[in-house]
Amino acid sequence: MAGHPLDEIVDAKRRGRAVGLPSICSAHPVVLDETVRHAAAHGRLALIEATCNQVNQAGGYTGMRPADFHAQVTALALEAGLEPDRLLLGGDHLGPNPWRASVADEAMAKAEVLVSEFAEAGFRKLHLDASMRCADDEPVLPVEVIAHRCARLAAVADAAAARVSGSARELIRYVIGTEVPVPGGGAGADGGELHVTTATDVAETIAVTRSAFIAHGVGEAWERVRFVVAQPGVEFSDAGVHDYTREPAAGLATFIEDQPNLAFEAHSTDYQTVPALRGLIADHFAVLKVGPALTNAYREGVFALSYVEDLLFGPATGSGVRRVLDTVMRNDPTYWADYYHGDEIEKHRARQFSRSDRSRYYWPDASVQAAVELMKANLLSVRIPEELLAQFLPVQHRRVREGSLTNEPDALLRAKVEEVLDDYLAASAPAG
Repeated sequence: MAGHPLDEIVDAKRRGRAVGLPSICSAHPVVLDETVRHAAAHGRLALIEATCNQVNQAGGYTGMRPADFHAQVTALALEAGLEPDRLLLGGDHLGPNPWRASVADEAMAKAEVLVSEFAEAGFRKLHLDASMRCADDEPVLPVEVIAHRCARLAAVADAAAARVSGSARELIRYVIGTEVPVPGGGAGADGGELHVTTATDVAETIAVTRSAFIAHGVGEAWERVRFVVAQPGVEFSDAGVHDYTREPAAGLATFIEDQPNLAFEAHSTDYQTVPALRGLIADHFAVLKVGPALTNAYREGVFALSYVEDLLFGPATGSGVRRVLDTVMRNDPTYWADYYHGDEIEKHRARQFSRSDRSRYYWPDASVQAAVELMKANLLSVRIPEELLAQFLPVQHRRVREGSLTNEPDALLRAKVEEVLDDYLAASAPAG
């Protein structure tokens, strides 16, 4: 078996070369398909991760268990012509989070099943995160408790990997730690202060977790921990982005340079500029998590095409996709009610345009899918006038004029997702 690609990233750091790898955290089929196609076209490694809420033994909000997600992405990669050794699948925030309303014993028992299924399905990068408190935990969970729970999960994952491959050493690499912002974006980007993780806190996390791994008899697994999650000072919310600046995180960069087998992983890097992404990579944030920015780019594309459709088709034959999406979101506020605030006008604007992109949970709805397909069919029945393309999709219009993109709905939607992937490509050095 070839060397593990995550080892190669840390080896590059040891040689004084900062390498960056985007981690695509999404279950959206267009995002997944475009990710593997983009990687194949550019000869790059595609790292795709599923969170514990998206995919778990109960199906998550996607309805998929780890083996289902693995099979789906592997099939997309095969169709795209991506070489098998250039696809790496990971599990994000694997731990008791989906069951944190239960007492710790029950939540951790389910978390053990979760990591076992991810390891058995062939996921090779596992982020162990037991930082969330359960129903009977103290208000502030001690770092020692978090570490011992992570060590328990590592033991289960290693045993599961060994059952299917004979060697966890060849298969699994681990990520420890957690980020300050909530997964998917949260407070702090609209003028609030973000607290950059200190080198002292990272050092404590490493020391305590190493001791816990040894205490649980998985000291060898500790040698396969490759990344520590830290907050470098990046975040986004409905309307704002907290851009990365290197000075506040200088202590982190200096600290990790002295850790030969470790680099940092940054979460919530969505909407960062290319120079900011390059700064993160230079400071050894080698894995850059991105998700909502990609699904939001898809939403931007759908909305742009829907405005074109409005101008070309009347209400009787148009899809009304924006209205359909908002109706579905209002009828089931589960995924946005705790995130969008203010009066009804403000909530409506957030449902439509928020950078947090809670609409990403609603694309699988049958009525929304039907509206998108009707919109695409309508626009395929005519040639989209170039003046409308220039108005609503100017970047894609330029590519159509240059001949590098076809003037068709599917191609235009994919090109919107590709814009985000291109930023990470521009920012990161080749990896894998």
